[in-house]
Amino acid sequence: MGNRLYVGNLSFNTSAETLRECFSEVGEVTDVHIVSDRETGRSRGFAFVSMSSDDEARRAIAEMNGRNLDGRDLRVNEAEE
Repeated sequence: MGNRLYVGNLSFNTSAETLRECFSEVGEVTDVHIVSDRETGRSRGFAFVSMSSDDEARRAIAEMNGRNLDGRDLRVNEAEE
């Protein structure tokens, strides 16, 4: 398993800092990238979060998948290449 996670169903109002704080509850976050539309700059509703280890990534999936953040239930799983 990799340590990079796909985080879907994000609120368009969720910031990278909010996402980092949320995932920091389960381990060390090394990177947060919210994907935005090239033309409008608006969030596309998903992001990638990298954790410092595979164990922390597994824990983040277990604890964060389905968790409500900014009024939306997150979908968290291992990112595909």
